Amino acid sequence: MHIEKNFFENVFNTVLDVDGKTKDNPKSREDLKEFCRHPELHVVGGKYPKTIYTLNKESKKVLCEWVKNLKFPDGYVSNMERCVDMNNHKLFGMKSHDCHVFMQRLIPIAFRELLPTKV
Repeated sequence: MHIEKNFFENVFNTVLDVDGKTKDNPKSREDLKEFCRHPELHVVGGKYPKTIYTLNKESKKVLCEWVKNLKFPDGYVSNMERCVDMNNHKLFGMKSHDCHVFMQRLIPIAFRELLPTKV
């Protein structure tokens, strides 16, 4: 279950573009020049452009509000409201089972309207 939690955190932090928690960094973008044919993702002038799978600030706010307002049956998951940081628009302190439920049940619903159809 901890592997699933780590995977969830990596994916979710990358989509939310959380500083210091994402695997998308300048070194990985430099590797794209060698291994991938996506010039729109290459580093330009020390800055790297946003990818299509990262959310903008408004989408992050909508997602965090949605998670904060979710209601579940007793014993299904812990209180998800306490895991939402509305100031920084990120999730924290989720247990392994919460991550499992989020990946299995909520990600398809959560990202359906927030991400482009290409993703």
